[in-house]
Amino acid sequence: MTAAFWCVLIAIFLPYVCTWIAKFSGGKFGPRQNHDPRAFLDGLQGFAKRADYAQRNSFEVFPAFAAAVIIASNVGNAQPVTIDVLAVMFITTRLLYIICYLADWAALRSIVWFAGLALITALFVVSA
Repeated sequence: MTAAFWCVLIAIFLPYVCTWIAKFSGGKFGPRQNHDPRAFLDGLQGFAKRADYAQRNSFEVFPAFAAAVIIASNVGNAQPVTIDVLAVMFITTRLLYIICYLADWAALRSIVWFAGLALITALFVVSA
């Protein structure tokens, strides 16, 4: 399996890491809240709320990244090493994005988000 495919697997789990941080950072999540976890997450504030928002964004961006890796790997003449490098760079931007979100660095978070979008675009471009 290529590094790019491993990156897709990592991207699958990143939202769940953020969810765990959101649920347990304040020590408030328990069996009672598990009956309606979305309502619980909607009521969070501060750091925990930012972790939830990072989780939501991670779910939103995953399909585009997975599609880009699959298309780049199976269509066109993209070199596998190029795909691997772009995929690793994307995961790096996602980790930085989550850190920026948790730290409440909004401007830097937006820049990092845009860099991730550019890397997804690059995966499509190299397969053209």
